[in-house]
Amino acid sequence: MEQKGKILWIDDEIELLRPHILLLQQSGYDVETATNGEDGIELVRQKHFDLVFLDESMVGLSGLDVLPFLKEIDPSTPIIMATKNEAESVMEEAIGSKIDDYLTKPLNPAQIIAACKKFLDSRRLRSSKLAQEYLKGFNEIARRLFEPLEWKDWVDIYQKLVSWSMELDRNPELGFDQTLRDQWRECNSEFCKFVETNYKRWLKTDKDDSLPLTSPEIVRQYLFPLLKSGKPTVFFVIDCMRLDQWLIMEEHLRQYYYFEKDFYSAILPTATPYARNAIFAGLYPSEIQSNYPQYWVNVSNTEEHKANAYEEQLMLEQLSRKKIKLNSTLNYIKIHETDFGRKIEKDISNLSKSHLTTIVINAVDMIAHSRSDFAILKEIAPDESAYRSLTNSWFQHSSLFGMLKALAEMDVNIVITTDHGSIRCMRGVKVLGDRDTSTNLRYKFGKNVKAEQRHAMHIKDPLEFKLPSIGLTINNIIAKEDYYFVYPTDFNQYLQKYKDSFQHGGISMEEMIVPVIKLIRK
Repeated sequence: MEQKGKILWIDDEIELLRPHILLLQQSGYDVETATNGEDGIELVRQKHFDLVFLDESMVGLSGLDVLPFLKEIDPSTPIIMATKNEAESVMEEAIGSKIDDYLTKPLNPAQIIAACKKFLDSRRLRSSKLAQEYLKGFNEIARRLFEPLEWKDWVDIYQKLVSWSMELDRNPELGFDQTLRDQWRECNSEFCKFVETNYKRWLKTDKDDSLPLTSPEIVRQYLFPLLKSGKPTVFFVIDCMRLDQWLIMEEHLRQYYYFEKDFYSAILPTATPYARNAIFAGLYPSEIQSNYPQYWVNVSNTEEHKANAYEEQLMLEQLSRKKIKLNSTLNYIKIHETDFGRKIEKDISNLSKSHLTTIVINAVDMIAHSRSDFAILKEIAPDESAYRSLTNSWFQHSSLFGMLKALAEMDVNIVITTDHGSIRCMRGVKVLGDRDTSTNLRYKFGKNVKAEQRHAMHIKDPLEFKLPSIGLTINNIIAKEDYYFVYPTDFNQYLQKYKDSFQHGGISMEEMIVPVIKLIRK
């Protein structure tokens, strides 16, 4: 019979419990006994038990006396107290001493078996159920990849993959990590084909419901209806936030808010200068360049963060074009360092009284890039699961969390979104270009820039993709899946340097399918 777990039963009337102990042994549990608290403590010092039954009323040391010793020796072992005393004070003391459960004497077999299943079998049974559900879900996604898919189908597939990734974080013993990674890669390969075939249709103004909203449409769709009510509205744009990272934040916010979640497609390239400017302007990059040349910065010859220097002005222009009148001055805030974030957190109650406050949070993007630059961060977050854990640690102590907790006490509208996500780049490919070619790892603009078609989408006419025209001889390529571009010079050095780094700018579900969320306070 399969060994289900080791149980220690401490009771000074152990002989009266022999039928229960025999039942546990016949059910596959290994049971040891002790007739007093001192012997029970010594047994726990000598070996590990998966569960302890502890009598509350014993000669000598009582169960409540023994409990703190057991918890000090092995805090992870569940302890169930058996008691004849139903006094509330006894139960409160037991619970306060971190007891895991209690049973009332006289005990019956059903109680005991149920308690064992709760603490010893539940994880095994849950794992077995999860394994069945995962294999069913895996086969369903594999089948769907052979069918014609629309945007909403890809959103559904992406959500399922993210959900399973986070479930495996909590249940690593399932052993499906490699299977899931392979399915992620297969799905991203098909998603890239889907984007190449359909992307230009998404940019048209006369789109139907089967096509996704894109970056320039987000403010109009989700923010303007709220502004028309006149109620104070706070709009957060968290740079480079993926769905899995938002879901981690959502777990901490559930006690404060309900959520209305939707998805849109980040424009290409999925990079801050293009996608975030498009959100604030309500225009595609080529339209910004054409209509507001004073606010368009040539990305190919400037530092990336400087290309978003005019977001406030672009938002004001969008409000003006759409005839949205604010009843107070627009608050535009960009948080890129901790002390400033704390200052805004302290002042959020005053800021949130304005008709519209927009707050850009750069921390998530900084986590992604810092992981590439600092070996210690890559060691702390070596894979997707640990990267999510790093996001979790940051958010719990962030000014963003503080602001959202404070806003939960106020009567304001809150919308949260991002400009794009990021992908863990695992495969480097050679790219050819001259010295003026842009330096980004996931997209390149330059003269005669080239990469293999299977690794990159080639854009011959930027205006077809509503991208700014830099020059007649400039080529544009955008990386697919988890590829990243490396020049032939010192190829192996840079191949290793950037392998396993989180990047953005290319075509993948993680970068393009991004959430927009309305928070409703409880």
